[in-house]
Amino acid sequence: MSSETTTRITRVAATDPAVVEQASVVLIYGNQLGRRFSIDPELSVGRALSNSIVLDDDSVSRQHALFYRRGDGFFVSDLGSTNGTLVNDFPVESETPLRNGDLVTIGGVVFKFISDNTEAQYFEEIYRLTIIDGLTQMHNRRYLFEFLEREVLRCSRSGSDLGLVLVDIDNFKAINDTHGHLFGDRVLKEIAKLIRDVVRKEQVLARYGGDEFAAVLTDTDPEGCRMFAEKVRRRVEDHPFRSSDGLAVETTLSIGLASLDGPCTHEQFFERADAALYRAKQAGRNRVAV
Repeated sequence: MSSETTTRITRVAATDPAVVEQASVVLIYGNQLGRRFSIDPELSVGRALSNSIVLDDDSVSRQHALFYRRGDGFFVSDLGSTNGTLVNDFPVESETPLRNGDLVTIGGVVFKFISDNTEAQYFEEIYRLTIIDGLTQMHNRRYLFEFLEREVLRCSRSGSDLGLVLVDIDNFKAINDTHGHLFGDRVLKEIAKLIRDVVRKEQVLARYGGDEFAAVLTDTDPEGCRMFAEKVRRRVEDHPFRSSDGLAVETTLSIGLASLDGPCTHEQFFERADAALYRAKQAGRNRVAV
């Protein structure tokens, strides 16, 4: 599924999730973000109207998956769906136990399982949804610009180094059109992980568009920014992306970067990096531009 999923909850057979203190799943990627469904004692998920959670989405099978409680444990099973069910990106091949915080992907929809102190966790998750992208678990556009504004002000006053790296997946629409939106989602998640692995803890990585990512590199000089961008580009270029039928899918990045070299607003700083990204794409893609 693309960055803007068309998932729609049409019917839920469950008690009011706002007042039931028990294990639940929270919808974190799809329409109606933040909706919570209590597992009491089970929840079936699929397109058919007989399910507890009915998802009107072509990536979801009529009878797709089942959440259920047994004894003191909670589990999920795939019901022979076409596109499968994943727990933390691993396929569900048999009855799979759920642990607090697990991410469960059903077609193109992502749920988060919560079982400890569920009321507090639910409201914490609602807050996270305002700053975190549900698919990639990166920060979102809102958080990116809030963080960038603070850092530009801080670094302009202190003279500290600051870099901004903008990343665009080359020909992503063609990837989606050829291999389907579910594969496109998998590409987004894999690229997010490849970039996350080289971002320091104090730096910020965000998904600010459908196939666009940004890294705010604190305390990083221009050469360090360039080296980071080139490392990210090579990691993705060398990564073996494969479709569901085993075909290798060439995936590359265009990257633009800017380094703070004087007083400016965070909007101006972003525009400089965005202009560099445009130059990278115009020059033939799969490259870094300043």
